[in-house]
Amino acid sequence: MTNPLLSRWDTPYALPPFDAIEDKDFEPAFEAALAQSRAAIAAIADELEAPTFANTIDALELADVSLDRVLGVFYNVAGADSTPAREALQREFSPKLAAYSSEITANSALFARIEALWDQRETLDLSDEQQRVLMLTRRSFVRSGALLSGADKARMAAIKERLAVLGTQFTQNLLADERSWFMPLSEGDLEGLPDFVKDSARAAGAEKGANGPAITLSRSLIVPFLQFSPRRDLREKAFAAWGARGANGGETDNRAVAAEILRLREERAKLLGYPSFAAYKLETEMAKEPAKVRDLLMRVWAPAKAAAQADAQVLEAMMHGEGVNGPLEPWDWRYYSAIRRKEEHDLDEAELKPYLQLDRMIEAAFACANRLFGLEFEVLLAPMYHADVRAWKVIRGGELVAIFMGDYFARGSKRSGAWCSAMRSQKKLGGDVKPIVVNVCNFAKPSDGAPALLSYDDARTLFHEFGHALHQMLSNVTYGSISGTSVARDFVELPSQLYEHWLEVPEVLAEFATHAKTGNAMPEALLARLLAAQTYDQGFATVEYVASALVDLDFHDGDAPADPMVAQAATLERIGLPHAIPMRHATPHFAHIFSGDGYSSGYYSYMWSEVMDADAFEAFMETDAFDRATAQKLEDNILSAGGSRDAEALYTAFRGRMPGVEALLKGRGLVETT
Repeated sequence: MTNPLLSRWDTPYALPPFDAIEDKDFEPAFEAALAQSRAAIAAIADELEAPTFANTIDALELADVSLDRVLGVFYNVAGADSTPAREALQREFSPKLAAYSSEITANSALFARIEALWDQRETLDLSDEQQRVLMLTRRSFVRSGALLSGADKARMAAIKERLAVLGTQFTQNLLADERSWFMPLSEGDLEGLPDFVKDSARAAGAEKGANGPAITLSRSLIVPFLQFSPRRDLREKAFAAWGARGANGGETDNRAVAAEILRLREERAKLLGYPSFAAYKLETEMAKEPAKVRDLLMRVWAPAKAAAQADAQVLEAMMHGEGVNGPLEPWDWRYYSAIRRKEEHDLDEAELKPYLQLDRMIEAAFACANRLFGLEFEVLLAPMYHADVRAWKVIRGGELVAIFMGDYFARGSKRSGAWCSAMRSQKKLGGDVKPIVVNVCNFAKPSDGAPALLSYDDARTLFHEFGHALHQMLSNVTYGSISGTSVARDFVELPSQLYEHWLEVPEVLAEFATHAKTGNAMPEALLARLLAAQTYDQGFATVEYVASALVDLDFHDGDAPADPMVAQAATLERIGLPHAIPMRHATPHFAHIFSGDGYSSGYYSYMWSEVMDADAFEAFMETDAFDRATAQKLEDNILSAGGSRDAEALYTAFRGRMPGVEALLKGRGLVETT
């Protein structure tokens, strides 16, 4: 029988035929596609004609067409809806893909052709985009070890293969811990919780097969439980499980995995002549060097810590006022902070949440994209990889722009967090390819067909990931290697964090924040209180984030620590992390930096991008939040440009200059200290 992953997709808009794909199809499709890619690479390297851009760089860009198609489906599905078979395939595929990558960059004949083009680049009459792709291709080869020889080249290949195995292991260990733990509750244990938390706990209990409600490690369930449960003993138990992910001993413990990853990254960097992995990694980012990252983080750390310490004193006094002795603990902060927010801003999550329906927030994100970029969204009915997934055609001026898929609800088969990926990236080389873009979230799924309700943070996450999606959907480049979000890591969060700002535009919430039961718009007084409280508890949020970013930087800026947990503790002691605020991501579950190289030595990038997003939104506010001229400038210079130019050049073309940290501090309600 024909493998559906390899056959022509005669589906609407060439969507993957999800209803025909089975787990057994992935391995043979992968092996066949990998063989095709290897043959294509060999043909380029063995080409008898002198190297040209077309027969070398263009050919390289097209070498993995079949493999990209197979893996675009597989990794999206495996991350959002894992099965034991898919997890086994991830463990099998990752070292094979790393070995294939090493074969390419170690192919001396292939690299010689790239070098010849590089040496002749001034005489090749290349477009700006082609020059950029040539530079990036050569740089990728060099940074992957193309200039190494003998034992060093072999060792580099072995390191990359082992790191691929360890990254997959880290991810699967974390998913196993998140999937296996839940805390059964009695109906009495739900006392004091808002109805939406009770409903989510009952739905979670049903999913886990518990005889009653339960709390899981899904952020959209455990965070509101920590905010609203008056049962300090249960909050402590839930928080301990949340913090212990990846550090429970046994086969799923990630501490030794993290230590080996750090050692191998250091060795990899030093083989290439860099003093540390951070120096290697940051060379191609906007920051360029670790010292600049540390300077940014510490400029923000001082005012954030001061604000958090002041808040901690207030919350601890509240706790003591209730007769609870001892210091404020991490499982107390959210509970007393929620009470304080209600007292100071008359803002109650239970009152707010019915106005933040998932469907209405999706409509809001779409409506903003329509007003800014002229995009229209039409529901697309087609088989998806899971029943919870929905899809839309994205159209502008009657022409298809992209297919957008949304997978919003938490489930045991989905890894935690929220992300955007492209099942198919935009490009023009080899045909005009329209992207298939996927947003994945982990919102609590309601029971009995009730509307899904979001917290304000959830709604912000939805807008954030949709900002990434716009970066993918509006991409307009020739080469897939620089398409969409293929940009510097500390630039990639700019479109996503910038898009969050439109959730704060009063007219957006006034239109789309409607009550789940009455349909009434959010009262103006409540809307005003919500927007006035946007900087509330920013000391806590900033401290937990910056602490994680500094630990990440310390891990990679110098010799790899023998024991990452000891090194983590040393960093937190040095910076004086307040007792009641943990890192946002402790080492054993710090998937951003250990599931792969993406954010390794780069977790700071959210804040680096925030410096720009705060300034970029000021460009709109200087005229109007929906000013089409400013939106067109944003699309032309950032959203459509992908990695076609250096990130600093892209931002400067949009804004006319690079920003300082002041807008970030203002946006977070922090006053910089000297």
